[in-house]
Amino acid sequence: MAQLVVRNVESSVKLRLQRRARRNGHSMEEEVRDILRDAVKDEHSQAGLGSECAVLFSKIGIKSDIPELRGHEAKPVGFEK
Repeated sequence: MAQLVVRNVESSVKLRLQRRARRNGHSMEEEVRDILRDAVKDEHSQAGLGSECAVLFSKIGIKSDIPELRGHEAKPVGFEK
């Protein structure tokens, strides 16, 4: 694993990091690793639309799986009367 040294961090920032780490039950080092991982996450993952929807809906309490619809032909919508 790589190491990273950050110098000249303000005392107030260090104190807030320590408090945040304590609240989350982490060491300050683990808290900083979590923050850095979140900061560099790819916002546009390579997952499909269904997977993206599942992630979004998981935050609101839907527990069941969303079924896959692979192999179904997409049909264009007709707007003629």
